[in-house]
Amino acid sequence: MTTETSADAAAAQRVKDDDRNHVFHSWSAQAHVDVLPIAGGSGSYFWDYDGNRYLDFSSQLVNLNIGHGHPKVVAAIQEQAAKLATIAPAMGSDVRGQAARMIAERAPGDLDRVFFTNGGADANEHAIRMARLQTGRPTILSAYRSYHGATGGAIALTGDPRRWANEATGQSVAHFFGPYPYRSAFHSATEQEESERALQHLRDVVQLQGPDTIAAIIQESVVGTNGILVPPPGYLAGVRELCDEYGILLIADEVMAGFGRCGEWFGIQHWDVVPDLITFAKGINSGYVPLGGVVLGPKTYERFADRPYPGGLTYSGHPLACAAAVASMQAFEDEGILDNVRKLGETVVEPRLQELKAKHASVGDVRGLGLFWAIELVKDKETREPLVPFNAAGDAAAPMGAFAAACKKGGLWPFTHMNRTHVVPPCTISEDELVAGLDIIDAALEVAEQHAGS
Repeated sequence: MTTETSADAAAAQRVKDDDRNHVFHSWSAQAHVDVLPIAGGSGSYFWDYDGNRYLDFSSQLVNLNIGHGHPKVVAAIQEQAAKLATIAPAMGSDVRGQAARMIAERAPGDLDRVFFTNGGADANEHAIRMARLQTGRPTILSAYRSYHGATGGAIALTGDPRRWANEATGQSVAHFFGPYPYRSAFHSATEQEESERALQHLRDVVQLQGPDTIAAIIQESVVGTNGILVPPPGYLAGVRELCDEYGILLIADEVMAGFGRCGEWFGIQHWDVVPDLITFAKGINSGYVPLGGVVLGPKTYERFADRPYPGGLTYSGHPLACAAAVASMQAFEDEGILDNVRKLGETVVEPRLQELKAKHASVGDVRGLGLFWAIELVKDKETREPLVPFNAAGDAAAPMGAFAAACKKGGLWPFTHMNRTHVVPPCTISEDELVAGLDIIDAALEVAEQHAGS
């Protein structure tokens, strides 16, 4: 893969002009979009047309688990394109079947079949459709601190502010508070208390909503964008028990937490809990070609064994996407990437973030698993007042903007959300690259503190 980073101002301007004149961007006020033209990427880095290289601590949108331009995945796409670029879902494809088998072999329990989608949002759409049809019940429960996608059903599931402008979806959804020890809604003093009280709260919501009306509870195994909230011991097992008690399906949203990000194929395997359905996307092939899906077991399969499943997509199990998925999973095993994630998380990220917490007045909490970590920034460690207000924009968000700008100036591309920065580099990152990135974050925290007057 090329790593050329020489400047090309004319090419950069063409990219900016075409983008400004013709691209409509997601989650953006269109007149204020000013994209950074990107020329290429390799491994843990990408670069712009001005020759600036960035260490990708965002993994783009926490999906580039295998890094930029992995040669085995690129070669697999090229080979598949030359052999069979596309085929309808109703026809057999060798790589589609192979990808499904490999995913099923890595999934927990008896989850042994895969319905392929184009991404995470439609994976969640189909998971809740399957749950409603299987149970005959209308309602889905999801957490307030969650993100499940931007399509009609998925945005209704979402608990964060992106739901607000899309509320009129006609979906039957109720929300609850999940565990968050640092900002406990239950006034817990320990992880055990947080787990017990969060489970009691969820039980209360189930009772008040009506157990016989609830088709499924959907949970991110580790909450992603909304804080990298690692569930305390016993919580996910308790949710599983509650679902079993009332005949409710448990859907594990593994779109961000899965395929290596937590050091496991699926994050929920860290707690030895088996859900009824798993949704995935992102890390399955690092977004080289769009792909997502639902992993399901015999009970869901049997519901549609003799009656049609009322759903489908033109590009379900697209051969190029599945070829990339097969190559990615094989590379993960051949190169020991899961072991790399666990080792770096335990020996590099966690101890260094604890050092940053002790050093910086603005670091209120650090938490995570594998290469999936959050640094929560505060104005005051005692009061835990966030460095910027909830859902802040404009001048109110300036301290986080100053932090992000300092990271980029230092050669690191961060992932920031509200009052947090997330440490989510590619799962293939080296120890030296990881240490260099954490050094840049260390320096950028000083800039954020100066800007906020900490």
